Amino acid sequence: MALYELRTYTLHVGKMAEAVKLYQEIGFPALQKGGQDKKLVGYFQSDTGTINQLVHLWKFDDDADRRAHWAGLSANKDFVEGFALKFRPLLMTQEVKLLQAAPWGPQNLRSAPLAWSAGARGRAAER
Repeated sequence: MALYELRTYTLHVGKMAEAVKLYQEIGFPALQKGGQDKKLVGYFQSDTGTINQLVHLWKFDDDADRRAHWAGLSANKDFVEGFALKFRPLLMTQEVKLLQAAPWGPQNLRSAPLAWSAGARGRAAER
């Protein structure tokens, strides 16, 4: 069964614009270059509730897949040295939750393969 990781980063007040710029110019391109974007479901910014948050959701086959992903990211010098060292001072807190899809609801959430994501995105782009 698939394993999801929900990461919530709460930024210091007034640091969102700088964080967004870092992600756009350095962070996300480094993820793409290293191939670490393949497990990403999406990045989100909070608009209500607790604000000044960046939230990202990742989908892994299992815990071994998850650990291999983060080990690979730790070895990505463009991400670690180019992005993370600049991004970390903007953080106030970081929360990580591991989630499993409930046994009811969409089947594609419970399945381990990520193939559904690309197809779903392609169909959405056609609409």
